[in-house]
Amino acid sequence: MTTGTPAPFCATDYKARMDRAAQSAADAGLAGVLVAPGPDLVWLTGYQVPADTERLTLLVLAAGQEPTLIVPALEAPDAAKATGAGAMTLRDWTDGRDPYEITAPLLRSKGDSGRFGVSDNAWAMHLLGLQRNLPDTSYVSLTEALPMLRGVKDAAELERLAAAGAAADATYEEIKKVPFAGRKEIDISRELADLLGRFGHEQVDFTLVCSGPNGANPHHAPGDRVVQDGDMVVLDFGGLKHGYGSDTSRTVHVGEPTDEERRVHDIVREAQTAACDAVRPGIACQDVDRVARKVITDAGYGEYFIHRTGHGIGVSTHEPPYMVEGEEQPLVPGMCFSVEPGIYLPGRFGVRIEDIVTVTEDGGKRLNSTARDLAIVG
Repeated sequence: MTTGTPAPFCATDYKARMDRAAQSAADAGLAGVLVAPGPDLVWLTGYQVPADTERLTLLVLAAGQEPTLIVPALEAPDAAKATGAGAMTLRDWTDGRDPYEITAPLLRSKGDSGRFGVSDNAWAMHLLGLQRNLPDTSYVSLTEALPMLRGVKDAAELERLAAAGAAADATYEEIKKVPFAGRKEIDISRELADLLGRFGHEQVDFTLVCSGPNGANPHHAPGDRVVQDGDMVVLDFGGLKHGYGSDTSRTVHVGEPTDEERRVHDIVREAQTAACDAVRPGIACQDVDRVARKVITDAGYGEYFIHRTGHGIGVSTHEPPYMVEGEEQPLVPGMCFSVEPGIYLPGRFGVRIEDIVTVTEDGGKRLNSTARDLAIVG
């Protein structure tokens, strides 16, 4: 497992990211970028808003303009401690004042009718507040306008993703040792969360345990169902380590599987291997999906593969790019995403196998290394 703590990002790193975002916006014909609390703000500045708040916090980026973070006065001391704070101007506002009047001049400097990219998780009331002050401005989501803003990882980011993947692998190796039969899904799920924490995750995002017929629901929330002998069990878990995501799925079986269960698992494993092997610079994201889907369709289970093949991962566990039909974005070195085909037979069982893959100069590299065969658990 990858060990040690990577060197922290510095103010220079964050300044380079902000400059790149501003220039990318200009190249895309945008007046600038508006970044609300969430993964985009963390990636650009290192600032994690201390709590989910309805008060306006907004980073304004535009080419030729000093990066400015609009922040509530009571949170300004925390914002000033962010690593990237030295690369931007902080402008605070107090309760009782209109934060949109304070923000509007920063947007007006780019023209009253500017079109701005805005992070996807911005609150609607904040955009509406800005539009009241600047009625001719318009907005487009960053996923639509700048989908690859965070999509290509540098060496330091890849190091963190590898460490997160290794910690998830260690978690899987340990969870296989615990009893499954006779225990509730939710109890095994909690054990997964504890293991992720033990192996260095500071944040656990999901620990799915989908047993028997629940395995046919890809996003089944672990509940009170008692795992039984003869169950297929889909495990899907991940979170953040050193600020970067892990996400892996393996399917295990309680006791000996039937011939059909083995066959379905073998088909999914073949599809996942084929899709991982197809990864290389220049092919479209949708081609990864097509490769996996063809294997499953040719085996007669196409209608039971009911989701995309993968999603990007970085400072959040789901982000662009997406491995899905219609996504023509070409793969480039440094992209990281999941490859996770599955087959889901309603009322019976499901199978999913998932690794994080990064695009290299001449192919792809998995960031998960645990065995992909059908593990037998007790």
